[in-house]
Amino acid sequence: MRSEFLPFSPPTISKEEIAEVTDTLSSDWISTGPKVKEFENKFARHLGADAALALNSCTAGLHLALISLGIGPGDEVITTPMTFCSTVNVIEHVGACPVLVDVQPNTLNISPELIEKAVTKKTKCILPVHYTGHACEMDAIKEIARTNNSFIVEDAAHAFPARYKDHIIGTIGDLTSFSFYATKNITTGEGGMLTGNPEFIEKARAYSLHGMDRDAWKRYDTGSSWYYEVVYPGFKYNMTDIQASMGLQQLKKIGSFQERRRKIVGEYDKAFSRYPYFEIPCRLPDIDHAWQLYVLRLNLETLQINRDQYIEELKERNIGTSVHFIPIHLHPYYREKYRFKPEDYPVTYSNFQRIISLPLYPRMSDQDINDVIEAVLDVAEKYRR
Repeated sequence: MRSEFLPFSPPTISKEEIAEVTDTLSSDWISTGPKVKEFENKFARHLGADAALALNSCTAGLHLALISLGIGPGDEVITTPMTFCSTVNVIEHVGACPVLVDVQPNTLNISPELIEKAVTKKTKCILPVHYTGHACEMDAIKEIARTNNSFIVEDAAHAFPARYKDHIIGTIGDLTSFSFYATKNITTGEGGMLTGNPEFIEKARAYSLHGMDRDAWKRYDTGSSWYYEVVYPGFKYNMTDIQASMGLQQLKKIGSFQERRRKIVGEYDKAFSRYPYFEIPCRLPDIDHAWQLYVLRLNLETLQINRDQYIEELKERNIGTSVHFIPIHLHPYYREKYRFKPEDYPVTYSNFQRIISLPLYPRMSDQDINDVIEAVLDVAEKYRR
């Protein structure tokens, strides 16, 4: 057993990020300024996206995406119950109706077949979530959206730098929102990025900072005018130069970060695929997985304990884990408002009961990997049927 607790997903921060942040703190700009603009430009170039807007969270990006597309009361937005609450919260925020459809048994991504069945005349947007970093079946989703004259907003909180066929995520739908939260593949502490159609991005940009037509950098930089006008009733969603400083250095490292993530995934797959207690993550052809999460599914019929007990056993062995996610229809607000029952989404519900997210981050040592594997196998052998 490990002598020290292995946390689930701490950030990988080095001297380069610290130096970049220090440089910003020593400058005249710490809020939204030149480094935010540089980060937006470099992120857009990395993806090949038409435009990018740096924000304080992925949630802000999703919210602004719906607003910029004109989604509001009377509209329906189709999405998945297998996601974090923010995906559906933003639909509520704009006054639209979330329409949940179940996921595919293999990837746990939203089912295109069920999307098609759920479309009505009120459907204005489809909001797929690239669960764990495995891209959804975007060709099918794009065809449904085209046929029904609906927008696509992608929740790519897990999906940098995932690819679907020949397209990198962030260049497919009308708008795509990424997360740079502390546990993500690159981090700015808190933060996000919205990519997509330049017209919608510029509208979102104004909404992101109180609805003003000019941000502080444009007003206070050398030779600029202080004057601005409020063109929308906006929000306070802007990213700071301090956050962007971290992002600039993290973006440089994404190649090495992903190489290490894939190495860890390979070791997990090799270890767990040999035993009947587990189902390892699915990968479909033509998908380049971002591996933001490694979600192991327990075959509970082979075990004498449930998922929650399994997690407690791992904790006793000093291994941190998590669960992604508590499905939307199980949360009190949505359960009570829409009268959801657990069995309304059987694939989501049955898989929720058996999923465990294992540690997966670049700074894990080989010994850390071995400790996770040994602990997971030890619990399975102890409680096998």
